[in-house]
Amino acid sequence: MRRFVAEKARNLVAQAVSYPPSSVFPRRTSSPLRFLSGTSTTPLPSPSSDSMAGSDYSSTPLTLQSINPKVLKCEYAVRGEIVNLAQKIQEELQAKPGSHPFDEIIYCNIGNPQSLGQQPITFFREVLALCDHPSILDKSETQGLFSADSIERAFQILDQIPGRATGAYSHSQGIKGLRDTIASGIEARDGFPANPNDIFLTDGASPAVHMMMQLLISSENDGILCPIPQYPLYSASIALHGGTLVPYYLDEATGWGLEISELKNQLETAKSKGIKVRSLVVINPGNPTGQVLAEANQKEIVDFCKKEGLVLLADEVYQENVYVPDKQFHSFKKVARSMGYGEKDISLVSFQSVSKGFYGECGKRGGYMEVTGFSPEIREQIYKVASVNLCSNISGQILASLVMSPPKVGDESYESFSAEKDAILSSLARRAKTLEDALNSLEGITCNKAEGAMYLFPRIRLPEKAIKAAEAAKTAPDAFYARCLLNATGVVVVPGSGFRQVPGTWHFRCTILPQEDKIPAIVSRLTEFHQRFMDQYRD
Repeated sequence: MRRFVAEKARNLVAQAVSYPPSSVFPRRTSSPLRFLSGTSTTPLPSPSSDSMAGSDYSSTPLTLQSINPKVLKCEYAVRGEIVNLAQKIQEELQAKPGSHPFDEIIYCNIGNPQSLGQQPITFFREVLALCDHPSILDKSETQGLFSADSIERAFQILDQIPGRATGAYSHSQGIKGLRDTIASGIEARDGFPANPNDIFLTDGASPAVHMMMQLLISSENDGILCPIPQYPLYSASIALHGGTLVPYYLDEATGWGLEISELKNQLETAKSKGIKVRSLVVINPGNPTGQVLAEANQKEIVDFCKKEGLVLLADEVYQENVYVPDKQFHSFKKVARSMGYGEKDISLVSFQSVSKGFYGECGKRGGYMEVTGFSPEIREQIYKVASVNLCSNISGQILASLVMSPPKVGDESYESFSAEKDAILSSLARRAKTLEDALNSLEGITCNKAEGAMYLFPRIRLPEKAIKAAEAAKTAPDAFYARCLLNATGVVVVPGSGFRQVPGTWHFRCTILPQEDKIPAIVSRLTEFHQRFMDQYRD
C-alpha cells in the first residue's frame, strides 16, 4: 500500500497552487518599454526573404499558386504571426541574454496548462505509467510507489487492450472497454443512458471536429453557424473543407449572450444567399469569451436546431472549468433528453478533451466525440472516416477514460485526487478574477467576467493615432497592440481579430494559466505597458 499518503496529498496541493520562483520576471531594467522600436511594427521576414534568401524554388512542383487554395485560406491565429515573433525573440534571448527588457517569453496565447507550470494529476499519470510499462506491476516495490487503486485500474485497462500493449493499434473508434467506461461516466454526469457505440475516441477534440466538417461540407454552399468570437479551429476547418462560415454574434454587452433572434437572422441571411446551413456550433463554456450558458438558453438552442433541422455541434471541452457559484455546466445531450427529445429527434455531437479541465494533458492528445441522432447508414460513414486514421493514440484513450471515471470515495487516491483538483480549479478562479480586475482598471479596456474556460477576452478602445499606426504597419489594430505588448514585456496574447469580432471593435485573448505567484508581475508589466502605449498614441 502507498506510504505517507496524507503527507503526499499536502505536498501535491501546495504544488498545484504555487511553484518555486523561476526566471519569468527576474530582471527589471532601466530600459524604456520598447514598443516604439522598429521590431514592434515590422512583420517577420518570410522564408523566401530570410532562410531561403538567394535560392530559386520556381522550378519546384509546388508553388503558392499551385497548392490547394483552401490551405491558403485557412488561418489559425492561436499559433500565428504573434507567436512566430515570440519564438524569434526567444531564440534571440537564448543567443544573447539581455537583448530584450525581459528574460523569458510568457505564452498566454494558448490553453496549455502544463507548459506554464501546472502539474499533472498524480492518479492519471500513475495509471498511464503502469499501463505503458506493465512489467513493473509484478514487482514488489510497486506496492510502495503506486496507490492500490492506480494499480488495480491499470490491471483493468490492460485486460481491455488486445495483447495488453499500449503500442498496438486499437479499434478505430477506440478500445471498447474504455468506451464502456466513458459511457458510464457520461451517464453518471447526465442522468441519461449513454451507448459506448456512440463514442469515437480521437487525438484531442480537434480531429473530431475535422471529421464532422468532412461529413457535413460538400461545397461552399454548405454553411456552418459559428459563434463570433469563435475558436479558430472552426473557421480553419470550415475553410479547409471548402464550406462557408455563417457567423452569429455573441452579445458582449450582456456577458457574451447567445440570442436566438441573432441565430434566426443569420440563418435567414445565409438562405437568401443560397447557402444551405447544415449545423450550429456552440462552445460552452465559451472560448475565447468565457461565458457559461444558462440551461434555459440551452433549451432554446436545442429547440432551434430541432425546428431548423440542424446538427448541433456542442464543444464542451471546458465542462470542468466553471468558476462562478451561480452557473453550472449542463451538457447539451442532458438538456435535450430532459426536454423529451430522444435518439431520433435531434442530431447532436458532443466534444470532450483531456487537454482542458483541471487535468491539462494537452500533449497526450486524448478526447472523444459522442455521436447521437444519426442513421445507421451515416454512422457507417463516420466510422469509415475514423478508420482512415486507423485509431487515436492509446495513452490519450486511457486518459479520456480516466477523466470520465476518476477515483471515487473510498479509493486510496480519492483524497489526494480531490485535493489536487480543487487546488487547481480554485487557483484558476482567483487568477481569472485578479486579471479581470486589473484589465478593467486600465484606460479604454473593458473585460467581462470569466465564468468558465481558461481565458479573458477584453475589449480595447484604441486611440485613432494607434489605429493609423497599425494601418501603416499593414496589420489589424489589435494585432499591432499585441505585437507592441510582446516587444515590451515578453507576454504573448492573441489578437481578437484572429477570433473574428464585431467590425470596428478590437480585443485580445489572454489565458489565465500562468502560475498564481506570477500573476502580479504580469499585471504590473501589462499596466506599465498599457499606460505608456496610451500616452504614446493619445489623440
